[in-house]
Amino acid sequence: MDMWRRLLLAVVCGVAVASVYAAQPVLEPMGRDLGVPAELTGWIVATSQIGYLVGLVLLVPLGDAVERRRLIAVHLAVSAAGMVLTASASAAWAAFAGLATAGVFAVVVQTAVAYAASVSPPAERGRNIGVVTSGVVIGILGARAVTGALAQMWGWRSVYAVLALLSLGLAALVLAVLPKEERPDRLAGYRQAVVSLGGLFGQRAFLARGLIAFFLFASFGTLWSGLSLPLADAPWRLSEGQIGLFGIAGLAGALGAGRAGRWADAGRAVPVTGLTLGLLVLSWAAIARLPWSLWLLIAGIVVLDFAVQAVHVSNQHLLTAAYPDRLSGVIGGYMVFYSLGSALGAATTTAVLTAHGWTGTSLLGAGFAVCALAVWAAGRSTVRQKAPASLRRPGL
Repeated sequence: MDMWRRLLLAVVCGVAVASVYAAQPVLEPMGRDLGVPAELTGWIVATSQIGYLVGLVLLVPLGDAVERRRLIAVHLAVSAAGMVLTASASAAWAAFAGLATAGVFAVVVQTAVAYAASVSPPAERGRNIGVVTSGVVIGILGARAVTGALAQMWGWRSVYAVLALLSLGLAALVLAVLPKEERPDRLAGYRQAVVSLGGLFGQRAFLARGLIAFFLFASFGTLWSGLSLPLADAPWRLSEGQIGLFGIAGLAGALGAGRAGRWADAGRAVPVTGLTLGLLVLSWAAIARLPWSLWLLIAGIVVLDFAVQAVHVSNQHLLTAAYPDRLSGVIGGYMVFYSLGSALGAATTTAVLTAHGWTGTSLLGAGFAVCALAVWAAGRSTVRQKAPASLRRPGL
């Protein structure tokens, strides 16, 4: 797969995931406009995450039963419809319906990653997954800067209108640019693909990586779903545009995507996971200093997002190498854990922040990170046994 096609898939991932996370820097004005109480604003993001979970179970398995290129285009188009509904909503229920729809079809990310893995030679799979996955980080974090700027100029609704237009344009570009897959191993049908997905949850190696993702993204969601509230409050009192700029610090994580993929191709996915999970725990010590230092917060954000990206790419590389005959199913099943963890972080962070302040939120995020590290330590031998022989090199 050439560079331009990798970049196109990365942009698809970025725009799709931005639809799920775009509300984070504008939770306060969005909740106020829609009449959502402050203590419940975390559910604006959690609604998209729940929709995403539904999509992972019901839609991602389609990638093992139908042609993925067309599936990517259809998902982008329907996601655009959900964002139009959100942008035009006059009541909270309509906005939540639009967010849920966009969340369901944001699983185009997993179809794009499966497509990239499918058309990649084994020696380049980690690199290609890393580049495509970098679009996810850029979408999550870069969207904050763009969202903040758009919201400050034209209001939060403009964010979803722009994302809808981008999604429609990308749907047309995918059909025009990406080649069809040659897939002699395609499953018989959708039902078989769903059954195959369910069977993964009984395998220990898969569960180990899934649980790591669950706690990893709970920690990630704790930071990014709660960060805008203390930054908008005393002593900082930052605007939506200024809050959005903190997403730029997190883009350092995207720079780690390609490198993490190369480490995985070299057979170092397991030790890299442990090392970067340790960094994730340490990052919360700096993030906890938010009430006193924005510079320490920025440093913590850079470390946290690098760690999250490195672990995420390593997880996907190991799993796609272990299950090459059902790429969409294994990525979809893995991302169920991601979605549940992100929703947990989004739903709990605002409640903990209201009750215990930023110190409580930081302890929550660090606690999730420690749980992920514990799962890695407990499941390390299992992953080594289950990984393909080509990955079991010295040092793994």
